[in-house]
This record gives sequence, C-alpha cells and structure tokens, in this order.
Amino acid sequence: MDAFEAIKATFFQECDELLADLEAKLMLLEQGQTDLETINAVFRAVHSVKGGAGAFGLEALVRFAHVFETLMDELRAGRKPCDAVTIKTLLRASDVLADHIQAAQGLVPPVDEARSAALVAELEVLTHGGEAPPPVMEEDDDFDFTPMAFDMALDEPAAPLDAAPAGWRIVFKPMGRMYANANEAGLLLRELGRLGPTQVRLDDSAVPTLDALSVEEGCLTWTIDLSADVDEAAVREVFDFVESDCDLTITPLGQASDVCADAALVFEDEPAAILPARDDLDIAALLARATGAVADIAPEAAPAPAPEPAAVPAAMPTATPAASAAAPVTIRVDLDRVDRLINVVGELVIQQAMLSQRVLESGLARSSGIALGMEDLELLTREIQDSVMAIRAQPVKSVFQRMPRLVREVADMVSKQVRLVTAGEDTEVDKTVVERLAEPITHMLRNAIDHGLETPEERVAAGKSAEGTVRLAALHRSGRIVIEISDDGRGINRERVKKIAVDKGLIAPDAALSDEQIDNLIFAPGFSTAAVVSDISGRGVGMDVVKRSIQALGGRISISSVPGKGSTFTLSLPLTLAVMDGMVVTAAEQTLIAPLPAIVESLTPQAVDLHHVGGVDPVIRFRDRFLPLIDVAFVMGFSGTPIDPTGGVAVVVETEGGQQAALLFEAIQGQRQVVIKSLETNYQQVDGVAAATILGDGRVALILDVDVLVADMRRNAARPDLKLAS
Repeated sequence: MDAFEAIKATFFQECDELLADLEAKLMLLEQGQTDLETINAVFRAVHSVKGGAGAFGLEALVRFAHVFETLMDELRAGRKPCDAVTIKTLLRASDVLADHIQAAQGLVPPVDEARSAALVAELEVLTHGGEAPPPVMEEDDDFDFTPMAFDMALDEPAAPLDAAPAGWRIVFKPMGRMYANANEAGLLLRELGRLGPTQVRLDDSAVPTLDALSVEEGCLTWTIDLSADVDEAAVREVFDFVESDCDLTITPLGQASDVCADAALVFEDEPAAILPARDDLDIAALLARATGAVADIAPEAAPAPAPEPAAVPAAMPTATPAASAAAPVTIRVDLDRVDRLINVVGELVIQQAMLSQRVLESGLARSSGIALGMEDLELLTREIQDSVMAIRAQPVKSVFQRMPRLVREVADMVSKQVRLVTAGEDTEVDKTVVERLAEPITHMLRNAIDHGLETPEERVAAGKSAEGTVRLAALHRSGRIVIEISDDGRGINRERVKKIAVDKGLIAPDAALSDEQIDNLIFAPGFSTAAVVSDISGRGVGMDVVKRSIQALGGRISISSVPGKGSTFTLSLPLTLAVMDGMVVTAAEQTLIAPLPAIVESLTPQAVDLHHVGGVDPVIRFRDRFLPLIDVAFVMGFSGTPIDPTGGVAVVVETEGGQQAALLFEAIQGQRQVVIKSLETNYQQVDGVAAATILGDGRVALILDVDVLVADMRRNAARPDLKLAS
C-alpha cells in the first residue's frame, strides 16, 4: 500500500470512531441531554469527517457533511432550537452520513441521490427556516487551494501580497493545543477559500532547527488576503471552533499594513480558467516533496542523524501531532498479528503444562530448584496469557452502537414506536466473540420489534404506553458474558406456537410439553410465526440460525416469557475462545475438564445424604436441599453401569439459569488453565461437550458443557408428579 492509500485507510478507520461517537451523542440528544457540550461533540464529529473527506476529494461526502455541519452550527450558536423534530432528522442524517462513508470506501454502492437530496432539503429547511438556502457547493465549484512550489530557502524574500480592493487580511498563528485538539490549519484555509479568492503566505521564520523542534509548540504564522465582499462575522465563523487555540487578527484589506515576511509556502487562488481540476490534488506527491525538501537542508543546519519520525498528514482531521499528557498512547496493530501471538502463547501454555507433568513424573522434590523454577514459569506463563488476552478484549459497545439505527429503521417499516435502552456497553469480551455477536443480536432485535411489540393502538388498548421498549444489556456472570435482549410486548403466545409446531409436523398433536419446551420450539428449523413473509422476518430461517451461531461460539440461548408482559432472550457466551480455568477430573478412566466458573463446591458423598426419587433418580443432600446427582461417566456413555457414589467425588455446579446439580466423578486431579480447541471444527458437535484441550501429557481431554448436562438430565427426569430442587 502506498503512502496515499495508507493515509486514506487511516482516515476511514477514524471515521468509524467518529461515527460511533456521533451516534452516542445523538442518542444523548434524543434522551433530552441537549446541553452545549453534547451539541458541540456532534458538530466536531461531522466537521472532522467533512475535513478529511475534502482532503481526499470525496465530493458527495463533503457536500452532505457540509449541510449537516451547517445545521449543527446553528444549533450550537443557539439560533435554532434542538427540538424533537430536529433530533429525529439528525439521527436519520447520521445514518446517511454513514452510508456515504461506506460508499466512499467502496463497501456499498453509491448512496441513492434522491434519498440523500431529500434529507439535504430537510436539513436546509431546519437551518434556514423554510427560506431558499444559498447554494452549498456545485460540482464545478473550485474551492480547493492549488499547492504551489515548496521553497525552503529562508533567505529568499517572497513576492509582496497583491492588494485587494475589498476584503480582509487574516493573520493566523496556531498554538500547539489547536493541533492537540485535532484541528488542522489546512482545513481552515480551505474554508476561507470558499468565501472568495485568497492569497496565502506562510511565515516559517520562527521554525527552529530540528534538534530544537517541538511538535507541541506553534511556530508557523499564516497571512491570508481574502478578496471577497463578506462581513467580518463570516470570516470569524471559519475560526469559531479554534479561536481560543490560536492568535488571530482580522483587519480590512484597506487598513492592513503591508506584510513582507519570508515565505516557505504560498497558496494562490488563480482565476478558475487556469485552475487544475481537483482530481490533480496529489497528497502523496506533496508529502514526498515535503520530506524531500527537509532532506535537502544544508548539513550545517541539521543536527546529528536521528530516527525518522512517522509522517503526520497535514490534511487529516483527527490526527494529533501533540497528544495531551493525560491521553493514553495507542497503536494500531493488524489483528492477524495478535491472533498469531495468541496462538503461540497458547502453545506456550501447553508446553509449560507438559514440562510440569514431566517434572512431577520424575519424582523431584517440590523444594528442588527445578520444581521451584517450574512454579515460577507457571506464574509467568499465566501472566503472559492474561496480558495477551487483554489485548484482544474490547467492549461490546462497538456492536451495541450499531443497533439504534437498526431499531429506527425496523420501527419505521412496521409503523411502531420503539425506544432502545442499552446497558453494560463497556463490558469487555474477546474481539472474536464481539465480531460474531452482531448478526444474532441484529436478528433478535428485529424479531422483538416485529413479533414481540404490539402496535401503538394495541398497546394503548392494553393499558400500556404507545411506545414500546426494547432493552439490550451485557454483563459478566460466572466467568462468561451474558447478553439480554428483552421487550415489554405481548410475550409468546404458547397456544399458537404449539399449533404451528403441530401443523409443521415438528411435534405430535398429543405431546405434553412444559412452557419452557414450547418456548424453545421457536428455535426449531423452519419454524416461523409470521403470517406474511416480509423483509423483516418470517422466512423460516430465523431463530434456528441464531441458535446455531451462538452454539458455534460455545454459547447457549434461553427464553423467558410472560404473556402480556414481554419476553427476554438470554445469550451466554465464553469471555474468550482461547483459554479457560478448569478442574481436571476423572470419569471411567477418561480425563475431563469441568469449567471452574461453574463449580460451587466439591464434596465426598455420604450414604446418609444419598436418596432416590421414585426409586430411580438419585439426589444428594446439599446444604439442606436435594440436588440431582449426575453420574457423568454413565450419562455420557463412558461406562455401562453407574459407580458407587460413596466411592467418588461430587462436584456441585450451577448453570447460567441458576439451577444447581451435583456431577459425580471418580476423582479430582487438580486445577489447570487449559487452551480451548474447538471440537466442532476439528471433529463434530457432541452433546454435553463444549470443546477439547490438550493436557500436559499430550492427551486430548474433553471440556464439559455443564448447562447441557444438567438440562438433559432434567428433561429426562421430568414427570408431572415430580419436582426436583433447583
């Protein structure tokens, strides 16, 4: 990738961050937080996108962002009210702005001109109060400056500025904090160029030698002669956002004293007839010429050779040449490199476990130097593992922030009033899990709006508010991440669900099903409650696909629904797909791993605490309660006969739903951090098994899926006259 494309790629990465911030601040406006700080944050995001887009000649994006920015400027100046109608229009404008950015990247087709123009018209009406707005930018407007020659000879006087009959002389000296706040002089000069013909002079006489140069200090002064019949307020508006971060004087051209300072760079706005097309603006060439000019400085003026700093593009809107001391220092790293690092660290964990096993088998005393060294190695390996996993951890905010637009669009399509409430956006999880969460969450939100929520008329008739609420929340629980999607709608109509399942041949007409079993029928392949196939849902390939995608991540999905009150879908997923803490156990000479976060306690069963319900199902007394006792080797087919519970070890576990049970094993070998290997990818899915791992002796061990084991036992043991403790 050449320098120009690399800078452009960085711009689009920053656009993603700006759009996320824009969406978040617009949601605050929608919630009534219409303070100046929030409005300014929206303005800054749009302004930064517009500035960067102009640098790369993305005209469609610049035109739309300019109209968006103009309305935001009216709002922050208090000239227009930030009312509900305006906020709703701004939300839709942010959606179109995102589409323009994606189109500029080539990810989607160009934005429909009619759709964009219609929204531009709405923005202009809000901006100008219904009056005919002045033209923003026509396709043949040449508002860009034309870069002329770089001249680094500081002893050569520049040509005097041409006098102008009417206009303004602007002397502009940026301070270091202006750049730290992600503003660029070049973008301000472009804005002045939109007001009329300009002549621009850069005074670099205050630039020190390289050994004394500090990027945190402003040492450049720009003098701009603007030949345009505009008032001073229009000129100051260009600098409104940075006026406190620069030295600025504005005087009429007739009163301005002649300035004949040495010049390092001159921009001149020539008549349009001889201006080159905007496509001729070659940022890569300018960068090459600039770096070449620096290299041509006389040896006596340059300090001893030093490592070359990374180039900072002057036209980037959010580049930060001088970072705040309190701001965290970050770097962008290719995800493939992080993945390779994690794989290597995973192998390191396995090798460390193997070495520990060999030392244990050798019979060395625990106090020996080798044994103590292995303990130190284990601690160090664990710290490396945790540190590497933290690199991949990221908040689910990146997924959650995509959903408000989806909710708005789906609500408009089905003519429903919907409010989205989010919680736990800062909950961190492995990046791979985050990326694969978007699709199932998207489908369930669409399903909640289309199927779960009633129409405004139905809600009012039921004594509810006309506006329905959908809640999207994330939290950590028992070493896993839990995502909840809930609504306050009509709930699941179980009679209708069962009838559809019978009609489709999914269950027998006389099947006796619990409420939970009926609810789970919606995950059956081909099941749909939609009467009409639409673009939203009802194609019969919905919730079963969601369930499979969640299971592919080693997760589970469950439903809780109350008729007339609403439904909650709960997704439980591992925090990472790479490592986990587990308890190594033995069942029928098979070595298994029980996830440590699910374990409550382990105990040796006593005969007095063992009972059978109905003479069949074994239970064990635990803290004045009776818990189901599951012989893991027997239920998984490792052994044909159950073992004597008093000769084994019972491990009390708790599922995501809060249900408890006791898993019976022959022995416990110890606790260990294990590297997770997908069993489905390398073999096939096995009931009761979540994944596999490699032990220190090189053998493969299965990682148990506690929730599935407990759920299967309860289904098999369920009878109308029996209720087990939960």
